[in-house]
Amino acid sequence: MDSVITLTVDGTRRRLTVDTRTTLLDALRERLGNTSPKKGCDHGQCGACTVLLEGRRVLACLTLAVAVDGAEVTTADGLATAAAPHPVQRAFLDHDAFQCGYCTPGQICSAVGMLAELAAGWPSHVTADITADIDTNTATEPVLSHAEIAERMAGNLCRCGAYANIVPAVEQAAAEPGTSR
Repeated sequence: MDSVITLTVDGTRRRLTVDTRTTLLDALRERLGNTSPKKGCDHGQCGACTVLLEGRRVLACLTLAVAVDGAEVTTADGLATAAAPHPVQRAFLDHDAFQCGYCTPGQICSAVGMLAELAAGWPSHVTADITADIDTNTATEPVLSHAEIAERMAGNLCRCGAYANIVPAVEQAAAEPGTSR
């Protein structure tokens, strides 16, 4: 059975007809031609398909398109422009935080979503009370440790093993004001 849905993708409102079993990932890639989110495992295990749905990170391969009718979806392509990249995108470039690049759009969306979660005070398994790590002399937000970033980004796998550069990139982006937008 087909349904007509409307999605705002990277700022552009789009209307499309989809089978009710169509995932958000397939709607984005196959119906709307947005190849930024990647189809890695198609089982929610690798994070290559991570996008921001209403500002929160989700796995597009596990999300039915009809369930998000009317929603705003942001892919890595929609975070900024080539002339003015998002701070997370700039940090990934500065730290060469990719090799083959296949996981990079999902990694970037996940980092943006993770930093927003951090700013909202969401705890992690590493640090239950993130406000306890605030340096009141120099900052108003917690300083992210390597372990904290690794835990919060654990749902995004890199088969090339670029983690040694991804973590410092996220650290750099976290230090920049306005990153969690």
